[in-house]
Amino acid sequence: MAKRAPCIMLLALLLALLSFAVALKNGSYDLEWGELLSVLKQGVIGKQEGVAAEIVWQLRLPRAVAGFACGGLLAIAGALMQVLLRNPLADPYVLGISGGAGVGALLAMLAGLSAAWLGGAALAGALCSMLLVFALAHGRGGWTQTRLLLTGVIMASAASAVITLILSLAPQTQLKGMLFWLMGDLSQSNMPGLALVILFVLFLFVMPLARDLNLLARGRELASALGVATKKVTLIIYLIASLATATVVTQAGAIGFVGLIVPHLVRLLIGNDQRLLLPTAVLTGGALLTTADTLARYLFVPQQLPVGVLTALIGAPLFLFLLFQQKV
Repeated sequence: MAKRAPCIMLLALLLALLSFAVALKNGSYDLEWGELLSVLKQGVIGKQEGVAAEIVWQLRLPRAVAGFACGGLLAIAGALMQVLLRNPLADPYVLGISGGAGVGALLAMLAGLSAAWLGGAALAGALCSMLLVFALAHGRGGWTQTRLLLTGVIMASAASAVITLILSLAPQTQLKGMLFWLMGDLSQSNMPGLALVILFVLFLFVMPLARDLNLLARGRELASALGVATKKVTLIIYLIASLATATVVTQAGAIGFVGLIVPHLVRLLIGNDQRLLLPTAVLTGGALLTTADTLARYLFVPQQLPVGVLTALIGAPLFLFLLFQQKV
């Protein structure tokens, strides 16, 4: 698998670039390839004139950046959670982080706060959930993977109950917007550049830990015997995965299956070496979510679908196929 890893990584890079190009070109107002290149050249030199330029630079490019960044963050979070829990079926939302962010965002909507407060409320909810899960999971007997997983599942269930309560109390005028946000929606992403910066920083931070992650994936006892500071690395993994998940939920709501299917698929193609898996997963996750968002905008023009619906429709049958093939 290691021999074909460079080819797979190159293919993932090409797919990411292609997904970006298609996202900029297609929509309710389709552009010709020549027209798109002209608009991009003009924008580089500071000229953004005309309807096409406004559509590309003001609407499609920020959304494509948000899609790639959120897809990459979900892939990193998923890969790390699968190492942390030593379970290939783990995903970024398994510890209730998205549920806490959802509660925070819906409370802000229910209170009638402006869109500027929505991201902050979602991030605050995610961070509170993260801290609560980690504190409760530690308990008196020390931190364990099983206790962390069970605590996360319980917190996710509690957050789901609170979300249901908020939806039942919300007025009809706000209900549709709340449901759309919960299903995942990149159109409300207000800081795509920040999400991309966070992706870049977290990637740079996690790559030096790749060797420790490889050992930790084989078991905490073995990793500890080989000199890995397992408690420190575990805490770092949890914090990075939580921050990545919180960023995605803050920017785009709850988008499922990307963090589950992408690391699993990449692992089947190139193996479990985190030095190869992580960068390939970032590119693949970014390409997948960017493509799904383009389809969400394009399939039923002028109506737009929540991108979370597309990722579920794509991811669920694909994952079931992989599950059947591998007999996990």
